[in-house]
Amino acid sequence: MTRQTGRGAASSTPRSVDVARLAGVSQKTVSRVLNGERYVSEDVRRRVLQAAEDLGYRMNNAARALASGRTRSIGVVTLGTALYGPASLLMGIERAVRDTGYALRVVNTMEGDPAGVAGAVGSLLEQGVDGIVVSEPIDEGAGVAELTVDVPVLVIGAPSPFASSHPVTSGGGADLLTRAATQHLLDLGHVTVHHLSGPPRWFAARDRLTAWRAALAAHGAPEPPVVVGDWSAASGYAAGRELAADPSVTAVFAANDDMAIGLIRALTEAGRRVPDDVSVVGFDDIPVAAYITPPLTTVRQPFDAVAQEGLKRLLHAIENPDADPLPPSDPPVDLVVRSSTAPPPHR
Repeated sequence: MTRQTGRGAASSTPRSVDVARLAGVSQKTVSRVLNGERYVSEDVRRRVLQAAEDLGYRMNNAARALASGRTRSIGVVTLGTALYGPASLLMGIERAVRDTGYALRVVNTMEGDPAGVAGAVGSLLEQGVDGIVVSEPIDEGAGVAELTVDVPVLVIGAPSPFASSHPVTSGGGADLLTRAATQHLLDLGHVTVHHLSGPPRWFAARDRLTAWRAALAAHGAPEPPVVVGDWSAASGYAAGRELAADPSVTAVFAANDDMAIGLIRALTEAGRRVPDDVSVVGFDDIPVAAYITPPLTTVRQPFDAVAQEGLKRLLHAIENPDADPLPPSDPPVDLVVRSSTAPPPHR
């Protein structure tokens, strides 16, 4: 039997996730059975032992540590990308873990690999982590829905892709940030706001699209057609050339700063001045946003705050398994107003 790891490499060695799938139980139940723990029914024990024998599985020391609960380590499943958002969130998680006394183990997934999340989670459980952070921003379909994980799982900025005995969430509130960006342009007097969205498979792109529509509806503003990008400045540039040809466009909310920067370049080349003719708002507040021409108005993502709150809630679930989960909180809304926005031009 061949399985894909979180890094996309193939392995012929059976793992507890394979035993769990064949036996119809969770990975931690497999560890309990193979460690001889009590509170496992004879039927489950028999199924697990038979599945392990059929697969030729041998339990490793890390799995034994999982059963004992003494690893003091947290696993992170994250998309292998240099994009600013996912990379900044991973850095925020690393900073948040430093003072907790827990070690961090990171497994990268690859976009387009539907087995990536399942393989990454299985790999981390094999290493005996006490909890898992899923910072996976892409909808990879239903491939991981069959997983059941018996350690606390923190999912950041997305719905949980699988069942967990102790689910924790963080990173919600994108609607508040998007509404602030859209409302800023409407408050300046623009009749409506066009939207340059991210790729539809990304949860962040969906959240920002939904919130943009809600902000327009709440204001009674018409909803223009959506232009779709891929987060890159090049896709923003292509969108800018398209939007520049429409004289009715006076305001654009871009789903990230990179696309906003490409958009501004294309508008400027087409003779549409920013912000005199077209106002532009981005999302993220990347370091270069303050230094382009004109400096970009944007909403700042609170990556460190999201990571700190999420880790706090995850550690609470790990160390107090019988307690109620800590309640989530909304992120701070930080609209950074610079020179790329202004009232609409007089007609």
